[in-house]
Amino acid sequence: MPTDDEKREVLRDVAADLRDQNDEGEKIAALLQRVSDLYDEDEDTSPQEIYLNMRNILQVSEQGGLDR
Repeated sequence: MPTDDEKREVLRDVAADLRDQNDEGEKIAALLQRVSDLYDEDEDTSPQEIYLNMRNILQVSEQGGLDR
């Protein structure tokens, strides 16, 4: 069974691979990065906070971004 450190590193590695590929890859990378925070003892987050954060990011993106 992988440790929390191993889970966090795998999620962050995949997120790094997805960044800068395209807009969808960037969104998935952001989600993976946030989920990896669940396995980081220095982060104080919950699945609900991650969901709300990602929902907000996707809504802003659908509306044309922050610079519209």
